[in-house]
Amino acid sequence: MARVGVMLPRDLPANQVLTYAREAERLGFDELWVVEDLGFRGGVAQAGAVLAATSRIVVGIGILPAGARNAAFAAMELATLGQLFPGRLIAGIGHGMPDWMRSVGAHPASPLTLLREFTVAVRTLLRGEPGPAAGRYVNVEGVAIGEVPAVAPPVVLGVRGPKSIAVAGAVADGLLLAEPAAPAYVAESIKRMAAAAEHSGVGAPEVITYDAAAVGLDGRAARDLVRPGLAWIGEADWAPHLAPLPFAADLARHRQASGSRAEFAATMPDEWVRALALAGTAEEVWGQIADRQAAGATSCVLIPAEPDPLAALARLASVLP
Repeated sequence: MARVGVMLPRDLPANQVLTYAREAERLGFDELWVVEDLGFRGGVAQAGAVLAATSRIVVGIGILPAGARNAAFAAMELATLGQLFPGRLIAGIGHGMPDWMRSVGAHPASPLTLLREFTVAVRTLLRGEPGPAAGRYVNVEGVAIGEVPAVAPPVVLGVRGPKSIAVAGAVADGLLLAEPAAPAYVAESIKRMAAAAEHSGVGAPEVITYDAAAVGLDGRAARDLVRPGLAWIGEADWAPHLAPLPFAADLARHRQASGSRAEFAATMPDEWVRALALAGTAEEVWGQIADRQAAGATSCVLIPAEPDPLAALARLASVLP
């Protein structure tokens, strides 16, 4: 059975962060995922705080941009959390949004090369092995971390394009698929990841999905709540998410005909919203989670769509088995 997690919203007021984490654990969620978006809060700091404030829940970091940190120091941070909170951390690494990375002078000429080198270096160091040979962007050759966890935390790649997904299959412990992660996209991504013959993860790879989520007695009203979270999916960056879907061409035409992102999302057919989110009655949402599990997802993470995420947690938890 797939694990069920919930996202800690990036703009949740600071005085609610630990309360939210404790409530997510009390309600029975398997995982809590923190966000590192430029201009908001740091992922490692959030993870450390919520791990210390809870006792059971697994905490995921989604995601640390490869260009933002030195690989050795990133590995040290993750190793420390892995030591202090064994078995309770999943580390997500990705490219970071291109505009954000350019704005801080950290966007490489070859994002794929950086992602591969950074991931290999971090995973190698987390295992307590000397850093790998220097590459084009990452040079931690021979560096060793003296303090490593007994079991290294999984390192998954939060990426969306086919070439980046192949890198995840080759050098990471799995894949983190951003929203929307419809079952067809999950299945297609797993095929691409499996085709990377160098896959070096231990056992079956992790496949973690994000989706906008709302649960209510009125399924259509709950789906209407997630519409703003789907406003961006008609833009070019989201094309890989939509390509495997039977209505992809219709969705593209709908975006072209819409005067704005808001209009695009507000007028999208209800059946599309049903496919692109975890939204509806508790029974409907559990069925959507089961569909993602059947496609290969190992963890489904709910992104609260209601204006008050803390108040919405109990409703989201009604889908837990």
